[in-house]
Amino acid sequence: MNATSAEAEQAPGRIILLTTSHRVAPGLLSWSAWQTLHGADRVLCADGAHPQLPYLREAGISVDEASPTAEELVDICAGGRTVVVVATGEGEPALTDGLARLAGSGRFHMPDLELLPASYDLPGARLLDLVQVMDRIRSECPWSSQQTHKGLAKYAIEEAYELVEAIEDGDADELREELGDVLLQVVFHARIAEEDTDSPYSIDDVAGGIVTKLIHRHPHVFGDETATTPEEVKEHWLRTKAAEKRRTSVTDGVPLGQPGLALAAKLASRARTAGLDVPLPKAEGVGYELLALASRAEADGVDPEAALRAAARAYRDAIRETEGV
Repeated sequence: MNATSAEAEQAPGRIILLTTSHRVAPGLLSWSAWQTLHGADRVLCADGAHPQLPYLREAGISVDEASPTAEELVDICAGGRTVVVVATGEGEPALTDGLARLAGSGRFHMPDLELLPASYDLPGARLLDLVQVMDRIRSECPWSSQQTHKGLAKYAIEEAYELVEAIEDGDADELREELGDVLLQVVFHARIAEEDTDSPYSIDDVAGGIVTKLIHRHPHVFGDETATTPEEVKEHWLRTKAAEKRRTSVTDGVPLGQPGLALAAKLASRARTAGLDVPLPKAEGVGYELLALASRAEADGVDPEAALRAAARAYRDAIRETEGV
């Protein structure tokens, strides 16, 4: 055996741990991953039901269903061989831990170890997990499987208020959690809607609808319109919204069931934005006084609901101080 052959025989080789995302369709791998797979001496996978295997074999790649120990894998690589391990969903922690122990022992001539992500999660990919989890909960949970849009309505309101409170508290961790709770309401309602016998729809229909709406109402971003100020953006929004809804009054679409101060401010905003000079109704009573205050606050750029909540919190603190709490 010459020197070159001896060196090749002693070469430790290379182990490539190939990871994929279950949130990306099987078979959609990076070009570098395909090149590596085709160039490997052996490709191993411990999971015979791995979703990638049919696509790898269709591409002419021979995959051995095997789960060697770390020491066995080092032996397979001996002689300069490249072995690709297609990782399961857990990422092969037992194998990587075993390789780390071998390397730390100093008794082995270790092959090079490389991590190769073959597919990546795009932004928003974890939403797919939420949809899957919600589908299972709806199917298997005795409580969730019986819920209706009407029965869940109160929770949507509660979660929205908790979100507002988190925003006002300025707690980032709490805000993230409350955003998740609000998102859950959307996904839950969409999952219920899939079972509607008359007009079913899914979370994809919900997302598709809002995407279309956002693009249409932002012609200054996705079209030829221009807008350089927030006021111009709002004009675009209201104009396209009116065309979509074919509304005859600026008050159309204002939910009358919202809290009174918010309702008064919304009506005042609609009238002011439309350039309508509508005198406030003159009558005695606290309600009309509050209407005038809400209208004034809106004109000054103040959210009357938020302002009242802030004042109420200060009042709560004063009460607790008096109680010695």
